[in-house]
Amino acid sequence: MKSSKQYRIGAESGVSLSGLIVVLIVLGALALVAIKVAPAFFEYRAVKDSIVKAKAEAGSGTVRDIQQAFDKNAGVNDVDAISGHDLVITRDGGDTEISFSYEKRIPLTGNVSLLLDFAGTTDPSGVVAAKADTK
Repeated sequence: MKSSKQYRIGAESGVSLSGLIVVLIVLGALALVAIKVAPAFFEYRAVKDSIVKAKAEAGSGTVRDIQQAFDKNAGVNDVDAISGHDLVITRDGGDTEISFSYEKRIPLTGNVSLLLDFAGTTDPSGVVAAKADTK
């Protein structure tokens, strides 16, 4: 059995110009969001690294020592979303654990913005301690 392919002369195939424009608009919008969100994630990684370094440097020092160590490490990484005073420092069984939680609002266009919640801890269980209200 012989199969033969039939081709129409003048038949068009491929992506139309309007389809290409739609795809480019969608890709452009995704690129815009990625470009605006990426620095927030880099800052979050810097905060996580800073709390680990602060815990290692200050060890079982005072709360103020841990805050100063965090501020020093955060200053090197240009972190401005959180400071040493915003950290939740707990001591359970003699082991010091550091937690943080913050929100980052990223304006996208006009009055549309993206709200990201970040949280992290040095606790191996992964439970982020809540900051006590000081009202």
